[in-house]
Amino acid sequence: MTRKKYLSLILILGTLTALGPFSIDMYLPGFPAIAQDLKTTTAEVALSLSSFFVGISAGQLLYGPLLDRFGRKKPLYFGLGVYVLSSVACALATSIDALVILRFVQAVGSCAAGVAAVAMVRDLFPVEDSAKVFSLLMLVVGVSPMIAPTVGGYVTVAFGWQSVFLILAGMGAGIFAAVYFGLPESSKPDPTLSLKPRPILTNFLAVIRIPQFLTYALAGAVSFSGLLTYVSGSPLLFMEIFKVGEKTYGWIFAFLSVGLIGASQVNSIMHRKFRSEQIIRVAILFQVLVGLFLFFGTIFDWLGLYGTIAVLFTFLCCLGFTFPNASALSMAPFSKNAGSASALMGAIQMGLGALATVILSIFNDQTAVPMAAIMAGSAFLSLLILLFGRSFIREEDNLLESKESVTGTFH
Repeated sequence: MTRKKYLSLILILGTLTALGPFSIDMYLPGFPAIAQDLKTTTAEVALSLSSFFVGISAGQLLYGPLLDRFGRKKPLYFGLGVYVLSSVACALATSIDALVILRFVQAVGSCAAGVAAVAMVRDLFPVEDSAKVFSLLMLVVGVSPMIAPTVGGYVTVAFGWQSVFLILAGMGAGIFAAVYFGLPESSKPDPTLSLKPRPILTNFLAVIRIPQFLTYALAGAVSFSGLLTYVSGSPLLFMEIFKVGEKTYGWIFAFLSVGLIGASQVNSIMHRKFRSEQIIRVAILFQVLVGLFLFFGTIFDWLGLYGTIAVLFTFLCCLGFTFPNASALSMAPFSKNAGSASALMGAIQMGLGALATVILSIFNDQTAVPMAAIMAGSAFLSLLILLFGRSFIREEDNLLESKESVTGTFH
């Protein structure tokens, strides 16, 4: 593969994975304006974010089998089409209930892009390069939280929150064209794969029974829920508690995203000397410590605006190391069922993230304490899953080695 082709694939796959984050981040500065126009509260508007996470979680389980059955591109075209139409409909919403439902549909469309991108990494690149490729995708994806809320803040002030969704519709159409003209079909359709519920569930069960997948997918997902909690809680934290404007909020969100992006790129460099298993263990441990500091700092009012920004920046740095390694380690055992494994991994991530944001909405007391508590708790639970899961992985490896030894002796 030439360097030009390599960079082209990374760029297109990056735009696919960035579609979801753009859809999440770009309308965040518009929360107060949406609440005012639709005669509701920012906490109710946040439910449209939760419904988006639920839609991504459910949609990924749908697209996983479709990507394995029909190849990567046809289901991707369908998802992007749904995304464009639902984005236009979001701009026309006249009630918070309609917006919540339409955001769910928009998410179902957008998640086709994310699932296909992860599966195509497994299709197009060697297993040993996958963590590096995921880190490069994080660089492309990382641009979205830097650009999206900043642009969203300016667009909302100038043209209203509805224009944000029209811009997202245009992005979806542009990505559709890029996929059509620039992305190869990386997996042949497999007509032997059934789309009936029972075989699909059997396939998912076969994936989830692999200890390496279950451990790293679950640990990564719980850790990732801390990020989605921050995203969901940040409009309240900065625009209502610290009283910053939409434009300032966009710049703060962009600055904090530098931590996530920068760490993901350092992660790529660290793979020259360290394995993914080593990096993720240290990253989650630090995430626990930073989460606890955020929690106690919030309770005792130690931090203030700038201290809060600094601690959140560090928390996101930890996630920049955790997420690409968790993804690579989860997908490593798969070749044939990469689409289903990718879908299941994404569904677990977004499902737990949606649960975290709903819990945040339920316990919203107009302070930052619930957000900090969920972020700290997610990091601690992720560490426990990693520690217990690694023991099961070792047992599985020892069992396989014993079977191979017995087989070799017999022959």
